Amino acid sequence: MSQEAHRGTDELPGELPQVLPFTPMVELQHLLKVAGSVSQDANKAWTDVWAELKVCATGGGLITSQAEQGFVPQCGWPEFLEKFWVIKFYLDSIQRICAGQR
Repeated sequence: MSQEAHRGTDELPGELPQVLPFTPMVELQHLLKVAGSVSQDANKAWTDVWAELKVCATGGGLITSQAEQGFVPQCGWPEFLEKFWVIKFYLDSIQRICAGQR
């Protein structure tokens, strides 16, 4: 039985999906799209973390004297730390995709 990939982006209602042969190139394109989507989610999580931290840092990432007063994220510590784990999960996922260990 041959493996095939379906392309459903240009379909009209009532039309059958276009079937592409499942070749290494099709698989590579799929993995690149998945990796791109995961990295986009990682960047969104990083943006959330940076939004919390930038009140105590310069644009270049240097810590300001305001940080001596202590840092407490507006979203709370549990959610703030969870975002770090989310970023780690996304990075691990990208690494597995690139290593071919889906």
